[in-house]
Amino acid sequence: MKTTPRLLKRMLNLYPPYLGAGVKVTHVSADWHRLNVSMPLRWYNRNALGTHFGGSLYSMVDPHLVLLLMQLLGQEYLVWDKAAEIEFIKPGKNKVSANIQITDEVLAEIKRETAHGEKHFSHFVLEIKDEAGDLVARLKKTIYVRKKQSKPEA
Repeated sequence: MKTTPRLLKRMLNLYPPYLGAGVKVTHVSADWHRLNVSMPLRWYNRNALGTHFGGSLYSMVDPHLVLLLMQLLGQEYLVWDKAAEIEFIKPGKNKVSANIQITDEVLAEIKRETAHGEKHFSHFVLEIKDEAGDLVARLKKTIYVRKKQSKPEA
């Protein structure tokens, strides 16, 4: 089955961990370059201080770079999460959201750096903001990308 942006959005919104945390993917662009995600503050995703649970903040943006890159690069590439770091800036006390984008420049760099089978580590910074546009958390993600080796013909 071919994945479309609409199907990916639907699948992510039905994904049990996202349902349980209240995470909602609100948009996946037709060209696979952008994904928007949000999460309201609810009783089931609050921490002991009554603000957004840090694990939910991280999980709301966790898989999306890999999923978008897999679609943009195609099956001839391996794409994996390598590392992540989250910095909590301000307590999230209401709905939070993140806009995740992969530019054509980043894609061109990945393709150039992996053209001969080399591994490449792409670095991304994602921001989670509240309804007022204030920064709640900043994530630094490192994504491993390598072009698959073609199998020699027998």
